[in-house]
Amino acid sequence: MKKYLEILLASPLFRGITAEELEQLIPCLGGGVRRYGTGAAILLAGTPAGQMGLVLSGRVQVVREEFSGHRSLLAELEPGELFAETFACAPALPGGLPVTVLAAEDCAVLLLDLKRVVGTCSNSCPFHTRLVRNLLGVLAGKNLALNRRMVHLSRRSTREKLLSYLSEQAARAGGTEFSIPFDRQGLADYLCVERSAMSAVLSRLRAEGVLETHRNHFRLLRLPEEEV
Repeated sequence: MKKYLEILLASPLFRGITAEELEQLIPCLGGGVRRYGTGAAILLAGTPAGQMGLVLSGRVQVVREEFSGHRSLLAELEPGELFAETFACAPALPGGLPVTVLAAEDCAVLLLDLKRVVGTCSNSCPFHTRLVRNLLGVLAGKNLALNRRMVHLSRRSTREKLLSYLSEQAARAGGTEFSIPFDRQGLADYLCVERSAMSAVLSRLRAEGVLETHRNHFRLLRLPEEEV
């Protein structure tokens, strides 16, 4: 656990909690470090919602798989970020977890017992209340991120969705150059569009002098305001 202490202390979940307090808190939460290889399932849709996790190394993806086999990427997470925390504050879910959490690459995660996170601490830890307050803050932030995504998805065309997302990323970066946390397939899944159609739109935008791009790095040269 000491190997990941810096990441744990930097996580919003443990904001305001010291290293000494963390050493007492992790066992109290039933915490354990697990390692997964690329493509391995960390949490499976349909299983009971009993755990939440924090990424310690590598990358993790949260996906929703339809009966048809279509997969939608809901989030791609890096060290310090949480997954499945929403279910800590939700009632029992009929049918179990609605999403699957996968290792996008070799990773290590800290898994915590949901009931211990939101329940009354048997050890009367004074910092457990702080943990719950931090969790509520994380949930509020995730809700805002979901609202931002819905703004992009509400656009009618692939071009409008893409420009809406890229303009938001530029605003968040505070400049016209920025990197996004997705590869091409991940971005297509995030925007719920076909990768081939999105690639064609990107090619047209480059030809029109709207943007330059290399892998996941973008530079906006101009942005048609009427399209975003």
